[in-house]
Amino acid sequence: MSIDTGDLRVDYQLGELVEGQASDNPFEQFEQWFKTAKDSDCPEPNAMIVATVQADGRPAARVVLLKEVTEKGFIFYTNYNSRKGQELDENPVAALVFNWLELQRQVRIEGRVERVSPEKSTAYYQSRPKGSQLGAWASPQSQVIESREVLEKNKAALEAEFADQDNLPRPDHWGGYLVKPDLIEFWQGRSSRLHDRLCYRLIDGEWTRERLAP
Repeated sequence: MSIDTGDLRVDYQLGELVEGQASDNPFEQFEQWFKTAKDSDCPEPNAMIVATVQADGRPAARVVLLKEVTEKGFIFYTNYNSRKGQELDENPVAALVFNWLELQRQVRIEGRVERVSPEKSTAYYQSRPKGSQLGAWASPQSQVIESREVLEKNKAALEAEFADQDNLPRPDHWGGYLVKPDLIEFWQGRSSRLHDRLCYRLIDGEWTRERLAP
């Protein structure tokens, strides 16, 4: 099998990212770009790649959904026993990537990770549709299972057990992570591959901004 993508290329010409138009605060800049992505045709603008690293240095990446941005960082929720959860326990750092192809934009984030409070995790968990709440109980995420039927049987048993409840108790193995960034980079595609890259770094509690060559 051979796949040749050498002729697949797009000359990016939708926008620019120059210092005079960018905020000095990366969270404000992210808010502006996220609103544009949300108001555009970007499907699931809160979809982001989360990359983690095992203790031996082996990386892994997957797509999850951003659920909140605060003044402290970026929050997502998952199964703590999943591969990403185990890796974050071993090595509490992560990288995030938002890729808004329709806008020819990308945001890259790096930082340390900590769990959000149990109370916050429970509040979000119980705000989810009941089916999603059941799914968190039914799926032993990242573990090998015999077949799809295992999940269906688990879900059916839970539906019977919690038939009269809309808000289920949150599983202890499920909750949120906060990525506290020390680097946020904004990338805007430009013609001839001379892209704009503005990188914000947190140094001694203050954000500094610099331009990176594409």
